[in-house]
Amino acid sequence: MNLTNFKWDQDEDGIVTLAWDVPGRSMNVLTASAVAELAAVAQKVASDAAIKGLVITSGKPGAFCAGAALDEMEQGATATGGKASKQDAAAAQLAGVMQFHKALRGLETCGKPVAAAINGLALGGGLEVTLCCHYRVVADNPKIQLGLPEAKVGLLPGGGGTQRLPRLIGAMQALPMLLQGKTVDPQGALGMKLVHKVAPAGKLVDEAKAWIRSGPEAVQPWDKKEFKVPGGGPYSAGGSQVFTMGTSMLRKESYGNYPAQRFIMSCVYEGLLVPIDTALKIEARYFVKLLGEPESRNMIRTLFLSMQELGKGARRPASEGKTEVKTLGVLGAGVMGYGIAYVSALAGIDVILIDATEERAQAGKDNCAKIQDKAIGRGKSTPEKKAEILARIHPTADYAALKTADLVIEAVFEDRAVKAEVTKKAEAVMGANAIYGSNTSTLPITGLAEASERPESFIGVHFFSPVDRMGLVEIIMGKKTSPRALATAIDYVQKIRKTPIVVNDSRGFYTSRCFGTYTREGMAMLAEGIHPALIENVGRQSGMPMGSLEVTDSVGIDTALKITRQTRKELGINAPDPAEEFLSWIVEKNERLGRKNAKGFYDYDEKGKRLRLWPGLLSYGGGTWNSDADPKELKERLLTIQALETARCFEEGVITDPRDADVGAILGWGFAPYTGGPVSYIDTLGAKKFVERCEAFARKYGARFEPNALLREMAAKGETFYSRFAPKKAA
Repeated sequence: MNLTNFKWDQDEDGIVTLAWDVPGRSMNVLTASAVAELAAVAQKVASDAAIKGLVITSGKPGAFCAGAALDEMEQGATATGGKASKQDAAAAQLAGVMQFHKALRGLETCGKPVAAAINGLALGGGLEVTLCCHYRVVADNPKIQLGLPEAKVGLLPGGGGTQRLPRLIGAMQALPMLLQGKTVDPQGALGMKLVHKVAPAGKLVDEAKAWIRSGPEAVQPWDKKEFKVPGGGPYSAGGSQVFTMGTSMLRKESYGNYPAQRFIMSCVYEGLLVPIDTALKIEARYFVKLLGEPESRNMIRTLFLSMQELGKGARRPASEGKTEVKTLGVLGAGVMGYGIAYVSALAGIDVILIDATEERAQAGKDNCAKIQDKAIGRGKSTPEKKAEILARIHPTADYAALKTADLVIEAVFEDRAVKAEVTKKAEAVMGANAIYGSNTSTLPITGLAEASERPESFIGVHFFSPVDRMGLVEIIMGKKTSPRALATAIDYVQKIRKTPIVVNDSRGFYTSRCFGTYTREGMAMLAEGIHPALIENVGRQSGMPMGSLEVTDSVGIDTALKITRQTRKELGINAPDPAEEFLSWIVEKNERLGRKNAKGFYDYDEKGKRLRLWPGLLSYGGGTWNSDADPKELKERLLTIQALETARCFEEGVITDPRDADVGAILGWGFAPYTGGPVSYIDTLGAKKFVERCEAFARKYGARFEPNALLREMAAKGETFYSRFAPKKAA
């Protein structure tokens, strides 16, 4: 056959091995042309009597298929125009989805045995291709992951995943994979009967061919008259319980913010009531409907396309040659310092971990060992891997060890004098070409660089806690920071497998500055007398990972009070601040500092687990609280104030790329993912409506909601952030 995306090899027994190898891509993805070729393969296998069976595998090592080509899908999903054009686009999308279904149904009903030899990760559409095969054998490699992660980017599995998976393993096992995007390794897949066999990588195709030669029945379970859904269908006793509890749990976890999860639940429930071909039509219609939802479009753009572009270095200066950080210096072995040391050593970088004494530096390394111990306990690492990682971390109190460092990152206490002292000590021994980074979360980089003899090599490298689990690094450009320093920082962040965003200097930069508005708005609501429980519940319902009061507990209420007072002092604000008065009352009168002393807005147990809102909180101000405030308006306030601060950051040039804004917000502080980020939130609502909302809130709650000049101009011109600040594509 004349194929572009697959390689056809037919042996003397009439068994065809179809090796998937999409040209020009590091991983196989389901492009429109690949789907068309699968349909042609199915027709050829069915019609050619000389063909006795088909084995589908991958021609790319370590990867079967990473899923759908979302870049193609996004182009269709974001099509604009009048009502007729949107209807035409939806019809075209439905036709495309049904072509995929037809291709996969062609394979599973071709009358010949079809096997999948899964030699690497199989995600999304890749796994859906294997599900249409009559037999699945996967390589015995714990790094291989199988799953349907579409829900994580606002989609649902559109290649039969919502129908074949529950028919194969039952709704109870299938729903977590579908709703949460959970993946499993080969042994886990075998245990849940997702695959038939696990075999050595070099034997996969042989095992698949051996199965075909055994003369198996080439019929899927769901195509047999006697088929019953494992665990029972929706109307059975077991199935009814699964869907009743599942729907309740879904509402509890998502608050109805994520249409993908709602649609997935409907797909599975409705699909299991009808034959497979009708069920696939149900799935296709929900899939196309979902593509028209703004949440889906925004999540695809931010959580897949933009993250991918930033991860590949979209913000890296093209004029600079590639750099490599082989040796990293870390100043400070506290929580942030040892976290940075750990992720760097994990990526193969030698780390010089410095603290005031060798004992404190060693304590930092010991904490790295504890992270590995937890990974070993979860089966994610081995003692040998632990030893290899720890061997790269060299604790010391001697700054002279930094002479071999390519990059030095300071992670000491947030105090200008302390940071200036370690900067001078480090620069005295660093190589001439080494770059110096500061892991500060709020202090302006330009000011910190005043302590440096080479400010052009001074840059902000802001990690988030816990470093080993947070995927974002905010890179901050000082006024004198050079493109070479930026290139080095981005190359380093890529090496440790995190996502970099690039912002310009400002107090709080981008993430800390905007996130602070969320906690302050919660405090403002408290000062208005809104019941604390209502504030917290509304915060979570808006899509934030924690209520604003719980976040303040995590940061430290005393820290919040200190920052509030320092900011007021530097800005020359003398007017009374009800929020500051409240913070002062809870910290200085009641000695409640937050999680750090297990007493804050919440009470905590000895392990730091949140127990309940502190009952004494309700005694403040005479104990009169408003429990009847409009939850919808409160949610809008919490999201609007963060998005408005983002717009101010654009106007001031702190942030210049909407991808940085949206990705940074979701990964950095958990801004409601279903919105696609604060910029997408404004663009979806429309600048005009957003300005009107801000003006209404400003009249009601104060000048902090006053829309800035940039927003007013965009509203007048009908502009969006993604059009006015159109991002440059990665080279």
